[in-house]
Amino acid sequence: MTRSLTSDVASLKAYIEREIATLRAEVRRRTETAGVADPSPGRSAGGAGAPSPENGGSARTAQCPCGQGFGAPHSCVDAAEGHDASTCLCAALPAVPVSAALLSPVWDDSGEITDFVIRAGNHIRSAEWLVSPDQQAGQLFFAEARPGAAAGGLLAALKEVLATGHALNGLVVDYTEERYGRLRRVQLVHYAASCGDQVLTTWRPVRSQAELLTIDAQHLASMGWGRWDLLSGSVSWSEGLQRIFRTDPALPWSLLELCDALVDDDVGAFGEFIASVLAGEEPAWTRIRFVVLGEVRTVDLLGRPVAGTDGRPWALQIVARDLTPQMRSRRRLAEKQVETEQLRQQATAERHVASALREALLPTYSEGLAELGLTVAAAYLPAEPDAAVGGDWYKCRPLPDGRALIAIGDASGHGLPAVARMAQQRHAMAGLAQTGACAGDVTTWLNELVCSDPSSATATVAVGHVDAERVLRWTCAGHPAPLLLREGRAYALPTEHRGPLLGVLPGHQYDTAEFQLEQGDVLLLYTDGVVERRGQDITEGIHALTGLLAAGDGLSPQGMVDRITDVYERGVHDDDACLLAVRVD
Repeated sequence: MTRSLTSDVASLKAYIEREIATLRAEVRRRTETAGVADPSPGRSAGGAGAPSPENGGSARTAQCPCGQGFGAPHSCVDAAEGHDASTCLCAALPAVPVSAALLSPVWDDSGEITDFVIRAGNHIRSAEWLVSPDQQAGQLFFAEARPGAAAGGLLAALKEVLATGHALNGLVVDYTEERYGRLRRVQLVHYAASCGDQVLTTWRPVRSQAELLTIDAQHLASMGWGRWDLLSGSVSWSEGLQRIFRTDPALPWSLLELCDALVDDDVGAFGEFIASVLAGEEPAWTRIRFVVLGEVRTVDLLGRPVAGTDGRPWALQIVARDLTPQMRSRRRLAEKQVETEQLRQQATAERHVASALREALLPTYSEGLAELGLTVAAAYLPAEPDAAVGGDWYKCRPLPDGRALIAIGDASGHGLPAVARMAQQRHAMAGLAQTGACAGDVTTWLNELVCSDPSSATATVAVGHVDAERVLRWTCAGHPAPLLLREGRAYALPTEHRGPLLGVLPGHQYDTAEFQLEQGDVLLLYTDGVVERRGQDITEGIHALTGLLAAGDGLSPQGMVDRITDVYERGVHDDDACLLAVRVD
């Protein structure tokens, strides 16, 4: 069979039906050729040599275990002797494949059934520690043979069978017995039917220990197996296979029904697999996808034929392993890898954009400040080495009116949104400063801009101007106060005029304070990322930075910034930071 013959489900099902029909026709032909036929009318199935009263057979030599007559199966005993062959089944009990016994009721003086006597039984043990029923003939079932079984409702159930004639179909009884000094328990399922004035009962374990372990193994390994009889058409599946295909235990799928569940792209592969098994190849293996209740399930199949002495297969056995959870995990892993790669590319793009923005938005200080008697150094300190820029910014440049603008700020947030807000606020600050307004007015206008933008978050800023007389006129909107280093002593500038964060109070008027600078003074402006530590009060960080500034007395602004940067990078930080050092020459 080639793939082209099984490229669709209809062709595959037609192929399977042809193979089965051919097999059945050949088996029928061979059976007829061998002369196997039904016994001819009027001839006993047992042949001419079967014992009977007519041929001198001795059928009355042995008494039946039930005590009602002689011989087995009583076919030679007439009804005149009080023994009806149709109601005696003891001779057939050895053929029953589960534990079986024929019981006679025991009545008390009030006419109530109190127990049953075991008249006959077979040799099957329902558990290895239980005595077989044939060895308990003549014993009382509940009082002697099975003590304690009445507590499970079995006695009442058997009495009802005898009283109503209705069969008992599956009563589960937990039976416990002490044997050889050890307590043993087994769950037995009982069946019973009335036979005249007696009861025929059978029982078997609910599940054998081997069967339970097999079911557990199938569950743990996501495996199952099935058998397809090609002659009779019967199908049997293990519980594991029923679990894989979500089928009713009483309705396992035929080979044709399996074909109906195939994913279209796997029809050819499944056809080749079936053809390999029918051809007697061992083992035949493939991986097939089925659609089960709307879900695609991936299953490994290992098949082998059950062949007769002629080598022709008459049944198929297939072991299946469900790979759906692993395939689902692989798909999720692949999706996560794609998502991770996309996030990595996005992060790379953001870093590239942010790096370009930093170069555009945070340039080195203008050489024009040196003509105003100021030496300036600045640094941007990312919390993570890969980060290019965040919401922290500074501005330091000469203005047309001869003053120097010194400003530093922090737009809340991270990533490109924070960069966008930082750029907006920094450019707005630069534009407003061109008006010649004081620091308080510039900050007031900047606050109105932030408040009017619904997409903006809060921000902090410290803005100041240094004029030709070395007077610093500055204002503060929720930002840490600049530190001043003078003659080896460092301290924060007074902040009685400090106002709220930008974007909090529309219409708020920010005040401007004045501070006289002296030659050699160093102003250090910074954002809160420099002094914030997890689990530490910010005042401790400001105190440490003040001490570091004092210890650097005599260093150039660039040397001071480098020293603080070195200490910052040795610590652990959650936020980016900016530094701006200005020395009055």
